[in-house]
Amino acid sequence: MSTERIHRWTKTRLREHLSVVKGERPPTIVLKNATYLNHARRRWLKANIWIADDQIVYVGKSLPEQIGEAEVVDCTGEYIVPGYIEHHAHPFQLYNPYSLAKYASERGTTTLINDNLVYFLNLEKKKALSLIEKLEELPTTMYWWARYDSQTELIKDEMFSNSKMKAWLEHHLVVQGGELTSWPKVLQGDDTTLHWMQETTRLRKPIEGHLPGASEKTLSQMALLGVTCDHEAITGEEVVRRLDLGYTVSLRYSSIRPDLPRLFEELKELGVDYFGRCLMTTDGSPPSFYKDGVMNQCIKIALEAGLDPVDAYGMATYYVARYYNIDHKLGMIAPGRIAHLNFLESMDNPMPKSVLAKGQWVLRNGTPQGKETAPFEWGDYGIGPIHIDWSLGEDELHFSMPMGIEMTNAVILKPYQTTLETAATELATGHDESFFAMVDKQGKWLVTTTLKGFATAVMGMASSYSYTGDIILIGKSIPAMIQAFNELKAQGGGLILVENEEVIGRVRLPLLGMMSAAPMEDIMAEEQSFVSLLRERGYKFEDPMYSLQFFSATHLPYIRVTQRGIYDVRKKGILFPAIMR
Repeated sequence: MSTERIHRWTKTRLREHLSVVKGERPPTIVLKNATYLNHARRRWLKANIWIADDQIVYVGKSLPEQIGEAEVVDCTGEYIVPGYIEHHAHPFQLYNPYSLAKYASERGTTTLINDNLVYFLNLEKKKALSLIEKLEELPTTMYWWARYDSQTELIKDEMFSNSKMKAWLEHHLVVQGGELTSWPKVLQGDDTTLHWMQETTRLRKPIEGHLPGASEKTLSQMALLGVTCDHEAITGEEVVRRLDLGYTVSLRYSSIRPDLPRLFEELKELGVDYFGRCLMTTDGSPPSFYKDGVMNQCIKIALEAGLDPVDAYGMATYYVARYYNIDHKLGMIAPGRIAHLNFLESMDNPMPKSVLAKGQWVLRNGTPQGKETAPFEWGDYGIGPIHIDWSLGEDELHFSMPMGIEMTNAVILKPYQTTLETAATELATGHDESFFAMVDKQGKWLVTTTLKGFATAVMGMASSYSYTGDIILIGKSIPAMIQAFNELKAQGGGLILVENEEVIGRVRLPLLGMMSAAPMEDIMAEEQSFVSLLRERGYKFEDPMYSLQFFSATHLPYIRVTQRGIYDVRKKGILFPAIMR
């Protein structure tokens, strides 16, 4: 299968659409007197746009001979741009792909290119691929990545079997390989991953790197192995280093890396005036980061930085589609493209007042138009609450290890020597050291240590929200941590905060213990409430949701808590093994 199969119209449907252009049948929507952004000309042009079902069939001076029951919209005074594309979505940050897609499309982001890791690790191949095909029936266009590695140390890493990798990479809704977090292993001789990278390139799909702080030499080596884009540049100089070596660069604006305004400033100082190989991303931020929309936030920052509107919109539309070899279907207002269109009141305000997604109104004059649909049947794909059928006792949580883990920011962990009296069952609240445990979701192993820097007064917290879905317990009080665990078990997954023997905060995550089934606005409110409680108890970094997710993520320095134990990222070895229960 090649990328040509993406959104393939049947021969019958194409003949019907041809007959609209020939004047033999009416279109479904006519946008007349439209001022629209034409990326082929890099200009705002005036035209009439005809839409048949979910496809743009004509853009030009004429109006259709047959109007029939077509909806005719006079677009005088509006500016029309292609629907926005978020090409680096992680659709499991408390929200789920369905809720994210609905929310994003109502704010103009009508295409998501999604990380597949959670579904790859937790679902059998057939169910996962059926799920992504079902999600493609939404008005939002949904494409996917194919990961090469688990981003942690798993006890069993046979997840990445040949048949599974092949099925994902060749799937018509998968448009890229990566993001490649295990690139050091590839450089050191991991030929299995290199094989899948070569397969990705053979399928003419790009490869997303994950190369923070990479030198010119490292970037050169990864380009030789097939990496074509990277989103980890955090300075203008790092962006230019990648551009100089022929990379496409994704500029990031996320909850823990809101770099975009500064990047534009530094790129201007460095004399960068061509943005055709730059994309933008919000990099899978938690729900509350999206209160002002999704890609429209990035476009607004680009416009405020003084970029030409053609580039500002292009970095979230046409440039993205062109990079992914899908500009024959997306990113342009032209015949043959999917009818994703944003209607703006002015060219310097990218928040649309109306949105068409696959030719359906999802927003009309500021009012969401989505039909009331039945709840998404997650259970059909093996996605439901987590079932914890084992118990955990206070006597199992021993914290006698001399070495703990210290947070230097929201996601970076380093070792430290603890001086705590860890035989106690409760710690004082005047310092920022806590007990920390990670327990296997099946109850087979656990890792215990102390954690410095997370909070000063969190008594007991339990979370199933982690990259692997294993249970994280943090707190000053072992009894409170156990109580939080028991509440989490009863709830079937999520986040629980316990104080004075009461549950004072909770987030329900009934989908694999990582995702809410609620609409985006509801999960935003739950997240903000829970984060406020953590901040009141001493959490001081940018984003506690990222902290929880990345405790086990071995693509970050310096030590991590994994299924195999406490892991030294640089030496690639286990410092303290997990204890089998």
